[in-house]
Amino acid sequence: MFDLAVIGAGVVGCAVARRFALTGARVLVLEKGADILSGASKANSAILHTGFDAPPGSLELECIRRGHAEYLALREGMNLPLLETGAIVVAWTEEEEARLGELERQAHLNQVGDARILSAQEIRRLEPHLSERARAGLHVPREHVIDPWSPFLGYATQVRAQGGEIVFDAEVLGGAFDGEAWTLETPPGRFRARSVVNCAGLFGDRVDETLLGTSSFEIRPRKGQFAVFDKAAAQLLTSIILPVPAERTKGVVLCRTIFGNVLVGPTAEEQADRTRATVTEPELRALVARAGEILPALRDMPVTATYAGLRPATEKKEYRIHQDPARRWVTVGGIRSTGMTAALGIAQHVEALGIVGQASGLGHAPPPAPHMPNLAEHRPRDWQKAGYEEIVCHCEMVTKREIEAALAGPLPPGDFGGLKRRTRCGMGRCQGFNCLGRLAELTAGRLPHPLPALGLS
Repeated sequence: MFDLAVIGAGVVGCAVARRFALTGARVLVLEKGADILSGASKANSAILHTGFDAPPGSLELECIRRGHAEYLALREGMNLPLLETGAIVVAWTEEEEARLGELERQAHLNQVGDARILSAQEIRRLEPHLSERARAGLHVPREHVIDPWSPFLGYATQVRAQGGEIVFDAEVLGGAFDGEAWTLETPPGRFRARSVVNCAGLFGDRVDETLLGTSSFEIRPRKGQFAVFDKAAAQLLTSIILPVPAERTKGVVLCRTIFGNVLVGPTAEEQADRTRATVTEPELRALVARAGEILPALRDMPVTATYAGLRPATEKKEYRIHQDPARRWVTVGGIRSTGMTAALGIAQHVEALGIVGQASGLGHAPPPAPHMPNLAEHRPRDWQKAGYEEIVCHCEMVTKREIEAALAGPLPPGDFGGLKRRTRCGMGRCQGFNCLGRLAELTAGRLPHPLPALGLS
């Protein structure tokens, strides 16, 4: 019997599971994919938001603020990188410039008091390579770039260290509440838990319909495509360049990544398919062209990777967090662009709802937080230390020692995507062309889902 079952091991599911595991609760995480972050979360943009443009007084704003603060408090203890970039919301038209004052007032109302309007000349001093078409901007100094995956691997590692269980390939297909506990049906078997938090992302409404008989929202998948420029582009940009936000989307962002590249995206394309996010040439060409308009030097810079992800948008813009106290159930739905930042704050909010009673765990003090391997380009990497034995992925300078550590870790990858997110292997210029053979040798018999590109089974 578990105190809590968390459905979904995306950024929110990992943060919620960690929160309760650290209180001594016996936690179960059920994930339909082969690894954590295998759904919408794998394509997050890695921006640590302040909430400057969130709706004032909203639950989203509160969760962003709490999540931002908790992340900064725990990151050094877990060896998590922070690329201190700041952000500039750039106005490119007279109409957008007129809206900056309102955006500044909103930022101050949201307790982001260091946000201030910049003139075109001030922007150029900060970003000399930016297009001269920039008319003005709003500077938000505490918006930063972080590792998009390692924090959540750390949270899941803490769940396991506390005695929690994380079960993969475990789609919740049915279940019932008997007045005392939930019985959840999955392909690996049947599980019992006193309380449930539904963090199923793109399938959150369907999980509610299956288990509760109804859902208070409808997922409407929104595809976001991204293009990644070569590492040489990183010297052209310091800040996160944001558009003046629209009602429907935050718009296309241009920023550095902790991996040493420059990223542009996402698009915002509605689609019915909840599982496949394909890249399409017209949209990618438009993204790359837009990046060149913002930062003209990018027109001569090669694009080394493209990818797409799905966001669990709903028919409303706000977070869709609902509870059924009688059945000890909470649904966390509709968590879109700000979910990575807000995840820790959402976990605090779910805990405050009180659906999990007295924990049945041992109540011992949590072990020290895990020390996560560094994947950030602006900090020392493993290949710079003696004894790494072999460079396996030359594009991203990933060592054999890093590969072996990931495969033997407390939460080893379930598939090649999981290995990439733990090490950066196969993410560089050649996209695995030169290292897939060696990776197949190193991972043979060690991944529950072997490398499909090599036809292994």
